[in-house]
Formats: sequence, C-alpha cells, structure tokens
Amino acid sequence: AAGYHEYIMYECVYSTSDYRDMVYLLSYSYNKDVLLQFNSTVGKFVGLTEFGVINAERFNKDQDLLQQQKALVDTFCRHNAQLWDPSVRDKA
Repeated sequence: AAGYHEYIMYECVYSTSDYRDMVYLLSYSYNKDVLLQFNSTVGKFVGLTEFGVINAERFNKDQDLLQQQKALVDTFCRHNAQLWDPSVRDKA
C-alpha cells in the first residue's frame, strides 16, 4: 500500500522489581525509520537521522519539555508498573 506512516512509541523498560533501573523511552518514527528518541537516562532528545537531529536540537532548547519528559519515568512508568505488575506476577 502506498502512503506514509508516522508513529510515536512510548516505552518503559526495566528488569528489577523495585524499578530502580527503569528507563522511559519516547521514539518518533516515519516509514519504519526512527527519527529521534528521548531517553530518560540520557535526559535529552537524540536525533538518529538528519531530520531527527534538527528536531532534537529544537526540542532540547525547550527546558519545560525536557523536564516534562524526564518526569514521565516516575509519573507514567513507575506509576503504571506499580499498578500492573502485581496482577501480572500473581498470574505466573
């Protein structure tokens, strides 16, 4: 099928039950190519293509946006993991 496909993926990655190693990832993709990514461990946007680098530089100048993204590891990832993990572990 012809056309363009743009999508954003939010991920929470961790391997310990106390969530101390949790990382929040935000990826912007276009036609299966990841353009740029935010990683809570790095604390900024990183461009993976020429277009992604341009946008990462623009996003990284916005301190409010960076603070919001950094906070999501706690407010989104840890919060939801604490809600969902017990029900998943109880089923194992």
